[in-house]
Formats: sequence, C-alpha cells, structure tokens
Amino acid sequence: MKKVVLKLELHDNKCRQKAMKRASGLSGVDSVSVDKDQKLTLTGDIDPVEAVRKLRKVCYTEIVSVGPAKEPEKKKEEPKKEEQKKPAEPKKDAAKEPILYPYTVVCHPPMPTYYPPVPHYYTSANIVEEDPAACVIC
Repeated sequence: MKKVVLKLELHDNKCRQKAMKRASGLSGVDSVSVDKDQKLTLTGDIDPVEAVRKLRKVCYTEIVSVGPAKEPEKKKEEPKKEEQKKPAEPKKDAAKEPILYPYTVVCHPPMPTYYPPVPHYYTSANIVEEDPAACVIC
C-alpha cells in the first residue's frame, strides 16, 4: 500500500471532477481525496509516474510525496517488562518516511499544429497600387 500526494492546478469544479474520475480509474487505487490546497491523495498499490501521466491530460500535475499508507495501529496492552535496553539501534521506521522527489514533473499540453501562412496568390484581396481602377479616399 502506497500513499501518493499530487499537487494539481484545478481551475474549477469540472476539472476537479475529471481529475477524480481519472484517478479513481487507475488500477490499484483504493481511495481518492482532494484537499482545499488542491492536493490529490491516492492510496493503494499504484505507480506514481503512471498516475501523473494520466492526470496531466486534465491539468498540470506534480508529485509532492510518495510513501507507505498509514495503517491503523492496534493497541496492544501487554505488561511492561523491564529488560535491558540495547544500545542505539537504527530505526526501521526511517525507511517508511515519504520520499520527496527533488524535481518536479512538468508536463505541458501538446503544442497546436502549425499552419503556414496562405500564399498571396490564393487570396482575393486586390492591392490598390496594382489596380488602376481602385479608388482610395484619404
């Protein structure tokens, strides 16, 4: 289970609905939520790069963090045993901290196709200097 936090640039509610629909359609997504800060949180077995690739077609998207989903902790009431504490051991929880990407994934919308200008011999406009019957009022 992973928890992926993405920052989106949502312009209106329609963009928000489209982003939620795209995110919920990804394979392996268990839950989707959007904050007031326009941060989309996905939990489940998902690929964050694949999520960004799908969401960038709706709006600008960048990865904020990727990490394990917090599972509800079960309270265990066991009698405390007084044992000797071992000297400083590395924490195993340190590996479960969210990974912050040092770079942002910038995805721009595709550029429009370029249409070259129409040659002048296809236009019907007459140039005044070439037409002696043309009248110009200044």
